[in-house]
Amino acid sequence: MEQADLFAEALNLTMFGMGFVFLFLTLLVFVTKLMSAIIQKLQARSANKPDQEDSTTTLDQELDEETKFVIEQAIKLHRGA
Repeated sequence: MEQADLFAEALNLTMFGMGFVFLFLTLLVFVTKLMSAIIQKLQARSANKPDQEDSTTTLDQELDEETKFVIEQAIKLHRGA
């Protein structure tokens, strides 16, 4: 009799735990999809703004000649050339 009660409690705890994990993971999937949809809408909205300047710059635009020279010399010194 006691063995059956113990087995029933173990089964009850197992089902409760698995149910909780299932609900948590399901909620996690839906929240992740919702966040993804929000980010995609925000990116689409910001990409459609014509008055926004293009903030992407190339490495040549960011570095002046002296900085380029110093970096090249540091690479040569590191490589032992």
